[in-house]
Amino acid sequence: MPAEAREPGADSFPGGLRRVARVVLLDPSDRILLLHGHEPDDPADDWWFTPGGGLEGEETREQAAMRELAEETGITDVELGPVLWRRQCSFPFAGRRWNQDEWYYLARTARTPQRDPGALALTELERRSVAGARWWTCRELARAHETVYPTRLAELLRTLLDEGPPAKPVTLDTEIV
Repeated sequence: MPAEAREPGADSFPGGLRRVARVVLLDPSDRILLLHGHEPDDPADDWWFTPGGGLEGEETREQAAMRELAEETGITDVELGPVLWRRQCSFPFAGRRWNQDEWYYLARTARTPQRDPGALALTELERRSVAGARWWTCRELARAHETVYPTRLAELLRTLLDEGPPAKPVTLDTEIV
């Protein structure tokens, strides 16, 4: 699961859920950017996920989405769009259980990256658990055998590309790993 922990020793969050902002970043060719994460002590236990992370201090989810995208990818030339999806999830990572309320924002970048983006400000935990990034086409994502979160991302992306953003955020099924 996501490796963007900002408070690795914290066991609970206000309301019991860590508030998270994620970014569904699309390039001009409608490819989505995913980060490749793994358990810090077991690189074979790996998955792909959207950039994003927990809110810090008094920042809004929009501010957190933009900050996390810049920190994790170095990409700042984006236009943040609407919230596409919301999901609650719970998963083990780095020796503890994470309970999150995630909001997924649409964003587009006008440039076609010639190489993988580069992280600018990863936490120590992220440095040990994020192996890189990749731009995926919807077709590649649908055919992937790797673990991807949220688990229905290929289907969700196809709907987004075919129909555009939903009129209001879609609530995804709760995922408990």
